[in-house]
Amino acid sequence: MQEKDKTERTLEESFEILDDIVAKLESGKLSLEDSFGMYQSGMELLKECSRKVDLVEKKVLQMDAEGELREF
Repeated sequence: MQEKDKTERTLEESFEILDDIVAKLESGKLSLEDSFGMYQSGMELLKECSRKVDLVEKKVLQMDAEGELREF
């Protein structure tokens, strides 16, 4: 797994890492301990992705009836 700082990672990079984790878990070739560690890493990454998406949603601008932009 990439050791890039969480704050520097883009959502796309995070999703790629999550895809890799899922593929490894689905392969059935990991030990129970490794599977659990991968699962924990994936859950932490998923929480970070969720936080980033929430921040983006709060910054989305919405156009009102008068054509003015305001934060959503």
